Amino acid sequence: MNPTALLELCKGRKIYIQTHNFPDPDAIGSAFGLQKLLEHFGIASTLCHEGQIDKLSAIKLLQMCHIEMHPYDEIVDDMKEEDMIILVDCQKNNGNTTDFIGDEMAAIDHHPTFVKVEYQYSDLRITGACCSIIADYYRTLEVEPTVEVATALLYGLRMDTFQFSRGVTSFDIEMFGYLFRYSDKNLLTALETNNLEFSDLKAYGASIDTIQIYGKVGFSTIDFYCPDGLVASLSDFILSLAEVEVAIVYSLRKNGYKFSVRSERDDVHAGNLTHDAISEYGNGGGHATMAGGFVPKEVMDELGPNTMANVRKLFIEVLEKECPQALEQ
Repeated sequence: MNPTALLELCKGRKIYIQTHNFPDPDAIGSAFGLQKLLEHFGIASTLCHEGQIDKLSAIKLLQMCHIEMHPYDEIVDDMKEEDMIILVDCQKNNGNTTDFIGDEMAAIDHHPTFVKVEYQYSDLRITGACCSIIADYYRTLEVEPTVEVATALLYGLRMDTFQFSRGVTSFDIEMFGYLFRYSDKNLLTALETNNLEFSDLKAYGASIDTIQIYGKVGFSTIDFYCPDGLVASLSDFILSLAEVEVAIVYSLRKNGYKFSVRSERDDVHAGNLTHDAISEYGNGGGHATMAGGFVPKEVMDELGPNTMANVRKLFIEVLEKECPQALEQ
């Protein structure tokens, strides 16, 4: 998709750039990069999101790259129905994307979707990171990114591909090479180090205490609140076990359960597995190697008192039908 069409669509409008709820470095970097690109062409925009940003990696990115993002409750009184929203690293009708007041005219995303939505502008590519798409906009429009933009995009790209070991494409590698020349190597190192907080150890301990393995599938639950980014890190942690090729981790929320699913098997698509397992009760989906989802608490409670057994049953039923080999010892 030619980004020139997006620039034309933005002219004369009040612009909000919305990420998915509880934005991670890829969402933040993508939104920031797009904001500064629009600014280069004289178009102002506001970055916004729903949910608390409480993972250290995301907080450091905001602080070190001087990125200003606004929670929805800070801007809701100013947003009008006719204001343009550009969805970045997310799409309308996804379980992790709150429907804001404005008009979602555009979407830029790298996730597969199960609900087709018509936008006035859309750039939906299956890549390792949304930051790669925004980097391509700079290259296509021949705009040199600032040091902070290039570093933020590079960091989001590295984080979402798990240091180029998950879901990475040749396009991501190409965009890494493009961004690298403009980035601050010392800033990138500072962003990538010391991202584990002492309080995170409690969640790692809970994931170890609750892990159950069926064949090559590992289940783990955290019965207290964890930031989305930490839940994702825990699923990567469980997947790192030699005995596990599919990891399913979920954490209690005030209003439900957050899921993070990982797969390193060619015959188990993490996004399809998550969607098929919980779509009747909530929302889920994602890439072949990583996915996420959410089930409201009242719905989960209706399934019975043993939450872990109920979750395990939902996923195992899908695996028994679509890939029974994953459950074999």
